[in-house]
Amino acid sequence: MKIVRIEHPHHYQKHDFPSLTIALGFFDGVHKGHQEVIKMTKEIALEKNTKSAVMTFDPHPSIVLGKKSNVQYITPLQEKIEQIATLEVDYLMIVHFTESFANLLPEEFVKQYLLLLNVKHVVAGFDYTYGKFGKGTMETLPIHSKGEFGVTIIPKMEIGDEKISSTSIRLSLNQGDIERTNELLGRKFVNRGTVIHGEKRGRTIGFPTANILIEDDYIIPNTGIYVVKMLVKGNWELGACSVGYNPTFNRVGESNLSVEVFLLDFDQSIYDEEVTIEWHKKLRDEQKFDGVDELIAQIKQDEDDTREYFKELNKET
Repeated sequence: MKIVRIEHPHHYQKHDFPSLTIALGFFDGVHKGHQEVIKMTKEIALEKNTKSAVMTFDPHPSIVLGKKSNVQYITPLQEKIEQIATLEVDYLMIVHFTESFANLLPEEFVKQYLLLLNVKHVVAGFDYTYGKFGKGTMETLPIHSKGEFGVTIIPKMEIGDEKISSTSIRLSLNQGDIERTNELLGRKFVNRGTVIHGEKRGRTIGFPTANILIEDDYIIPNTGIYVVKMLVKGNWELGACSVGYNPTFNRVGESNLSVEVFLLDFDQSIYDEEVTIEWHKKLRDEQKFDGVDELIAQIKQDEDDTREYFKELNKET
């Protein structure tokens, strides 16, 4: 997959690219709906003897348009690149989303970012918009193309009665519903981060944890205790993860959110290691215990539940 980073205004011409069938979207999460758009793009590219491409944008438009000061992503840019690469498209075009780019009229976007890039066919979801104020829609795209390229609209995809969307995935994560999140994604949700020094409280009660500083751009699941895997030093280790404020030891407002992973049958120093947390299932909500003994008993139960989860998972596979 060739990655093309585009600054606005760009100076590309048609002869700089082969004929392209291109998927358009922000693609945060690269979820099942996005995968369907990209799959259709590849199929049409094969039929029309063109190369397949995906066009995405960075950063999130809401940052540039002043709606939000920062955005936490399901898939920050680097992970988005990696996920799209697994779908085996020929080109990934990353357009730097700026205020001047956002002010392009719909017909200007079509001319400068589709026609000048030698696009012969466009594939996008039914709700894709483009151009200033999102005035361009999939209904207006054939008009703006003036017959220069074809258009394929991917209809709304649902699981049950729920639309598969980045918004629904964010909601699931905010509710701690990891299993629903993974169903919508079509794979396990992950966070990446670095092991840092914490308060080492877990070590004193017999359950040493790795304190993870999650990369800023990631959305993190809601507070609670989760079954996870963690990629560390090239190996996937099994564990349980606590997301929360350690209410047994801290007063409300005294502590920042922490992400701590207790790895099963693991005894290595991993400070400063870059790790990936793969989220599987929520075990329970975060809770405050009356004392350390009660906390230890619950952590032992969490460990047993985690081992049972992976035991059952191995049976299924």
